[in-house]
Amino acid sequence: MAKGPAVEAVESHVRTFFEGHPVEVVEHDLGPGRREVLAGLRVLVVGPGPRGGCWTYVTAGCSAGAQTDGRGLEFVMTAPVRDPRFVELMAMIAYYHCGGHRLDLEHSMPIGEPWVPGSACDHLLISLPYLHGPDLEHCPLPEGHARVLWALPVTAAEIRYRRQHGHEALERLFDEARIVPTDLFRASVV
Repeated sequence: MAKGPAVEAVESHVRTFFEGHPVEVVEHDLGPGRREVLAGLRVLVVGPGPRGGCWTYVTAGCSAGAQTDGRGLEFVMTAPVRDPRFVELMAMIAYYHCGGHRLDLEHSMPIGEPWVPGSACDHLLISLPYLHGPDLEHCPLPEGHARVLWALPVTAAEIRYRRQHGHEALERLFDEARIVPTDLFRASVV
């Protein structure tokens, strides 16, 4: 698959931000009927390094597949281990977003199963990339810019709470509980 200029820009941005970390580009084939939606999708797998000891997974291709007025989104997820499951989840969120369910800040999506077997988290909450900050969030593209937002694994109960009390209220609960967002088996805060 050929890389387009937007995909190259995202990859360059991620490599610059995570300087000193190993970065692998993984092409994920979404399969027949889905492949056409995101023909250039890649997932950048960033290993531990100077910015932290976890693994980070970043989409590269969403912003090219679903742009509005030169603005697009990419997604980031951080986990304590390297696992092909997280590449699959990033491809899933990319397809969900570009395939007709446009995501944005404070949106969520059901995964349909725990993010890892045995976890209570079965949804992804789209949030600011708090673990990485605005330098990763703002990614220049050749003809616009992409915003890199965090896909945070959360529970169905937390999504219900957010719907009743708002996104900020849920984030306050996360802060009060001092959740470790990379804990694969963290308990629900509600």
